[in-house]
Amino acid sequence: MGPRVGALATPGLALLLSLTAHCAPPQPEELSQGALKAAGADLWASADASLLQGFWCQPASQLPRVQLSALIRRMASQQVLLKAWQLSCLANLAMRHGLQDDFELQPPDLLLFYNLSQVREADCRTFTRRAAQGHMELLANLPDQRVALQHTAMACLGGPRPWLSASDLLVLGVLVCDMDAPSIITADPQVLQNLRLCPQLTAAQRAALNILLASGRTQLGPPGSWNLEGLQALGPLATYISPRLWVQVQEAVGLDFFRSMVAMCRVGHLSQRDARRFVTSFLEAKASTVSLRPRRGTGRSCVRGNITAATLQDDLFLVRYDCPQLESCLGSRVLRANLDPLLQHPLPIECQRVVKAKLMQIYPHGVPEDKLRIITSLVYLYSLNEIGQWNITSRDTVVALLASDVALENQTEAVLQKFLDHNGKVTGTLLVAIGGSRLCWMSPQQIQIIQPSEFRLAGALDISSCPQSRKDVLYAKAREAFGSTRTTAAYYRFMRPYLGGAPVEELRHLAQANVSMDIDTFTNLNPHVLQSLSVDSVTTLLGQNVGDLQKARSHPAISSWLRSLNISTLGELGLDTSMDPASPTDPGHATSGSPSTRPLAPRPVHTSGLPGNDAEVPTSGSPPALLGYLPLAAVLPSGLLWLLRRDASGPNRGCPQGVCTPAHSTAPQSTETPLSQRPAPVGLPHPSAGGSETELPPAAFWGHLSGAWPQVQWQ
Repeated sequence: MGPRVGALATPGLALLLSLTAHCAPPQPEELSQGALKAAGADLWASADASLLQGFWCQPASQLPRVQLSALIRRMASQQVLLKAWQLSCLANLAMRHGLQDDFELQPPDLLLFYNLSQVREADCRTFTRRAAQGHMELLANLPDQRVALQHTAMACLGGPRPWLSASDLLVLGVLVCDMDAPSIITADPQVLQNLRLCPQLTAAQRAALNILLASGRTQLGPPGSWNLEGLQALGPLATYISPRLWVQVQEAVGLDFFRSMVAMCRVGHLSQRDARRFVTSFLEAKASTVSLRPRRGTGRSCVRGNITAATLQDDLFLVRYDCPQLESCLGSRVLRANLDPLLQHPLPIECQRVVKAKLMQIYPHGVPEDKLRIITSLVYLYSLNEIGQWNITSRDTVVALLASDVALENQTEAVLQKFLDHNGKVTGTLLVAIGGSRLCWMSPQQIQIIQPSEFRLAGALDISSCPQSRKDVLYAKAREAFGSTRTTAAYYRFMRPYLGGAPVEELRHLAQANVSMDIDTFTNLNPHVLQSLSVDSVTTLLGQNVGDLQKARSHPAISSWLRSLNISTLGELGLDTSMDPASPTDPGHATSGSPSTRPLAPRPVHTSGLPGNDAEVPTSGSPPALLGYLPLAAVLPSGLLWLLRRDASGPNRGCPQGVCTPAHSTAPQSTETPLSQRPAPVGLPHPSAGGSETELPPAAFWGHLSGAWPQVQWQ
């Protein structure tokens, strides 16, 4: 896109062209005026979800009220999944135009970021019910906003109460995921529908769920009367049922449900992690009943009969063969020929260790590369020395190992190094496929050898979970890749995910450039660098988003900075001076009544965990990260297809088993003053160093994890 586009386009069209750049390969510089005019009539009415996912606040801030409203409504109708950094600034734009009263036609995720003090009392229940359909994990960096939503919801219901009725629960929706155990136990049984929406239950919430199920107050009745349909209606909650309850369920019902759960897992409709949790609990209950019966056979002999290929097709395989019997009855020949169907079963950890031990006997010098793509569920069991025996020559193998939801973080460097040892190259496509979180665990040397051109192809990877030392290294690499960008606006767009490693001079320069940093990016800045910023610098850096400090004041980095300020300065920032900056609780909404309405303390999104028993830790390292992904055919836009055509030697090469994620380009058009006419901070090159924002190819954005269970529709 050349300068002519900016001159020809209306603000709305400029935004459309900016968004389109996120989702497609570089376009020809010439665009006819007729084409621009043809696109003008129904600009937002025709925009699809993949286009709108590339939303960027700076060009959107130039939209008039009517077009911004149309854009937000289109996002709702297309069910566009935006990230927290996009939603927070969009919420501020909407409120600046007075669009918050139009909330019933807006995305529920957007409502989570609104200033709740501006919600009209008459709209309170309707607003809360709509917002409670959103994804609460988006507020991971805004703990005070998350607590404020709880307080607002309870205020809408008339204040604290000893129990939550069915009508209350319809209003609360996903907000119940932050409620404490007593609230769950005493609530109307409708609470099960709310809990289905929770990405993860805490230990206390799991215990409360089992108490509620054991009481017989739910539609399932007492455990002895449960049937297959009732259990299936629980959805993901069934994976939390304790062994104590499974013992009480009729055996035929339990076995039918076991079949259905394993079948769902084998076709990919239930994650291995959730299925393994269920299987472990169910088999523990079965083992406790079997232990009361006379044992057949002695020692570790095969009692059940040798395992065959046909045996492995049985969905009740794990019921009939416990881990000792798996060890005794599984021969090397059958394992070698049927490794894939065996590992499609959600094996408990003990059984996984049995399989690993047998594979070491079959392959004493390391698992062959063609088998590595099959054993991804076992990867976390392998030590770094054992990984050192592998031969990894294909990018597909790297993706299969590192994009799995069980590979450990500290195994990333070892897996990648084996690939590099065989002349492998870390390409932009590979970085997109394995995700930004894997960058956190590459060695500094591995990061350094990534070519700037490949880093540009990878684009905006999420490295927010990285330790500060890696953020610093990745910032330097990003500066190498994007430092020659022509304008500050475009430079900021590319560098935003990597600013967690930025020095204070960089942040001061961006503040002078009026970038209006979103609060999600701000909370991920280096806390030590943040301490060096003055109030004026922070205010200017955040721009129109400065009011979001109130939503994140309990975040460790923000709280530490706020503690250095005096009360009058807090007031100037628009913060409540009656609150302790370190406390997320608003005294104006204190819940001093019954503990049954007390929300849980804000907690980060659950992004890692072991398969099976959560309390069991593997010997080879820390728990694995969960890397969400969507099926390839469902979400792959043209931007990533272009990347694959450029970088792959065959169709879908580098994207096995649907682990690739959406990619979008980031090439905004800007009419602001070029960087060459601005003072550059220490180490920030002027455009004279070469390069242009229009030369930068697509950037990648991860999609949201696709849930296997149907969502509850709140009527």
